[in-house]
Amino acid sequence: MNKEVSRFFQAVTALVFVSDPPEHADAIFVPGSSRAAHVLLAASLYREGFAPLIVPSGYHPYGKERFDNPDYASEWAWMHHVLTEHGVPASAILREDRATFTWENARLSREACDRAGLTIRKAILTCKPYHARRALMYYQTAFPETEWLVCPADMPGFNADDWFRTPEGRDKILGEVRRLGSQINPQLEEMISHG
Repeated sequence: MNKEVSRFFQAVTALVFVSDPPEHADAIFVPGSSRAAHVLLAASLYREGFAPLIVPSGYHPYGKERFDNPDYASEWAWMHHVLTEHGVPASAILREDRATFTWENARLSREACDRAGLTIRKAILTCKPYHARRALMYYQTAFPETEWLVCPADMPGFNADDWFRTPEGRDKILGEVRRLGSQINPQLEEMISHG
């Protein structure tokens, strides 16, 4: 591989991908999705005792045909089903079923936690690997006092170490670079203003 191309791939990887080892936290947050990988990861982290609460968030803005099973009223309802089927008690799942995009996932999850009287000092964010930086910035903006750990799901072909190997991976990750440039500026300004 050309040295300059390799440097470009390294720079994109550093921008888009974030990954931390899990630690004990107050809650696990799960932004909406029609795919199960990061929902299953949240269930696994819960079962391993990393947090006593999971906060999935999402409505289905793109239509039910995007879901693995279309018989759910929202992303939250589908994620709730996946979580309970994988060992998470319903009492450990907070409801947020109005968000239609990632910034709303973060903002409305904050509202749900505030309504429940929860203080979130440390949190785990499970997400798709290529969604990590943008999701983290949104959740950091909504919860500026919280320490965040990002635990992305494994998605072969779309991970930090293999995205550049296929046209599909390159297309997905470079699309995320575009979204980082076009979508996060209001939240970036808010983060800067809060120090």
